[in-house]
Amino acid sequence: MNKFPARLLTLIENRKKEGAFRALSSVNGAIDFSSNDYLGFARSEELFSKTFQLLLKYDIGQNGATGSRLLTGNHSLFEELEKRLATFHNSEAALVYNSGYDANIGFFGCVPQRGDFVFYDELIHASIRDGLQLSNAKSYKFSHNSLVALKDKIGKTVSQIGKQSNTEIYIVTESIFSMDGDAPDLKELTAYCKSEGYHLIVDEAHAVGVFGKNGEGRIQELGLQKDVFARVVTFGKSLGVHGAAILGGAGLREFLINFSRTFIYTTSLPPHNVITVLSAYDYLSSNGVNRRKQLLENIVFFKSVIEKQKLSNYFIASNSAIQSCVLPSNDTVKIVSNKLKDDGFDVKSILSPTVPEGKERLRFCLHSFNSKEEIGLVLQLLSKYI
Repeated sequence: MNKFPARLLTLIENRKKEGAFRALSSVNGAIDFSSNDYLGFARSEELFSKTFQLLLKYDIGQNGATGSRLLTGNHSLFEELEKRLATFHNSEAALVYNSGYDANIGFFGCVPQRGDFVFYDELIHASIRDGLQLSNAKSYKFSHNSLVALKDKIGKTVSQIGKQSNTEIYIVTESIFSMDGDAPDLKELTAYCKSEGYHLIVDEAHAVGVFGKNGEGRIQELGLQKDVFARVVTFGKSLGVHGAAILGGAGLREFLINFSRTFIYTTSLPPHNVITVLSAYDYLSSNGVNRRKQLLENIVFFKSVIEKQKLSNYFIASNSAIQSCVLPSNDTVKIVSNKLKDDGFDVKSILSPTVPEGKERLRFCLHSFNSKEEIGLVLQLLSKYI
């Protein structure tokens, strides 16, 4: 076997010294305050059964997709799913990707062109940052959820570099941020982008299923879908299955099919995976309202217990299913996480460099299936340990 490169070994050893070394662990059966399965769809036996019935209905006996969608993998179920997505999310068109990561890499790697500017929230997801690294456009971060900072950054950038007549400006944010659980003022941001002719892109990964009358996400909840250039929705969180889609105009869909490398050069999702997404959207329509109601009640209850236990100063303000308790230092959050694990609770520690140094945290993910007793006890134990 070839000797492992010394420079790579040094990087691993440095991670260990910093207390930031990552390792895989198996699911332990503890009480779940960690997964993205906000509505319990991923573990729903009823959804599993309905999906199986759909497989029989469509006579799906094919294991794999056999190729990319531009070759042999564009089975007819994609058209049905993309029509369903466009209708449900009130969008002109939709294009399915293999994952949210693929969608963001594929979008930002090809849509912003040389000479364009992209301004992104400083806490934007890693997949968007990685996509921007593949882009020929210049990209700049602005202070988290600050429209004032965004306007200032755009003004200074345009005055320093100059803006050509064909320069496009793209603004990127998330409707619910994955690590802080907070949200931008989307009405204000959308109005600003519309007034200036900028293109707004919103990642809705942690909002779909949780927000909106039928779980459509925050953009539709606020009635902003016609003024947003593109939305990214994912199926691996509230919907409990796998995959993602980009929502936007028909022109955007055509462009992505022709230029998005993560769409063009990968084997497509197999037919049975697409069936699971169709089934999950059916299930969201029939069961989502009650589960979403229970989840929102749990969020309110969780926040009331935080206040009762005098923990408010530790938590980032959030009205979403993501509630983050900041405990600076990797060692501290790992110790508290392990103590909760010993008590039978799965609460993950989020370490730097995933979050900035000094912002290490316990990330509580709430679900429709968490009981009030579980919420009360885990926060009682947290108060004891910190």
